[in-house]
Amino acid sequence: MAFAASNHTVLVSDGGLATELEARGHDLSDDLWSARLLFDAPDEIVAAHSAFYRAGAAIATTASYQASFDGFAADGIARSDAERLMRLSVTLASRARDEVGDDGRYVAASVGPYGAALANGEEYIGRYGLSVAQLAAWHLPRLEVLADAGADVLAIETLPDVDEAEALVGLVQRLGVPAWLSYTISGSQTRAGQPLADAFAVAADVDEIVAVGVNCCAPDDVLPAIGIAREVTGKPVVVYPNSGEVWDGPARKWVGTSRWSAELPSQWVAAGARIVGGCCRVMPDDIAALAAILR
Repeated sequence: MAFAASNHTVLVSDGGLATELEARGHDLSDDLWSARLLFDAPDEIVAAHSAFYRAGAAIATTASYQASFDGFAADGIARSDAERLMRLSVTLASRARDEVGDDGRYVAASVGPYGAALANGEEYIGRYGLSVAQLAAWHLPRLEVLADAGADVLAIETLPDVDEAEALVGLVQRLGVPAWLSYTISGSQTRAGQPLADAFAVAADVDEIVAVGVNCCAPDDVLPAIGIAREVTGKPVVVYPNSGEVWDGPARKWVGTSRWSAELPSQWVAAGARIVGGCCRVMPDDIAALAAILR
């Protein structure tokens, strides 16, 4: 099914897959995070995807965010098995879609940033000291696997830095696959401190990037970002913030108070967002409330 992002329709995305898996009793403190369950408990990943689909999500985002060849190798997993597990992430989301019914539903293969593979919260800090070429070389093998795994779209997400976006956008062009590009931000800047207008400009003239936006940021930061994304690119805008809590990398836990509200997405849609959901700490019940309001 061709992914149908447009400026004329609104699609509801899912919430925090890892949050739902933790709520189901799984310890995700391992460096592989939710990707560990690709081999420990794949049926639980299907169940989590199904919960979001049943809540009203039209898009499920796969458990591949923190899946990388380096990360799997550090856990003693051979390269061939790592590739199989990355492909499995798409298969599991597709299985959930089949169970619920595939009418108007999509699978987005999550492509997390380099910082996610470091497993220390670096994607919420900013730049890694790597060049565009080095980042492209690191991302390419995984991107080739996920681009060929059968997802409807790639979710290039939680990017903290324009250099990493430039690397990934170039690879998406080379592979010729549809993808959305989403930054994690603080205020009106990337986590690396770059203006959002510059960040979105990287994708403005790239046909393969079908939507641009922000994710895993505070809900309060979403509304201004929508206007910048629309003005710079004219593309459909994707937004899926976290609950507003803050990730403490060294302590490996979320701290602070939730600022999520199911009322906010109506404002985001009115401002021009066309793919709307949640990220970390946003549960199926939250997506159900969001979907009900948007309906």
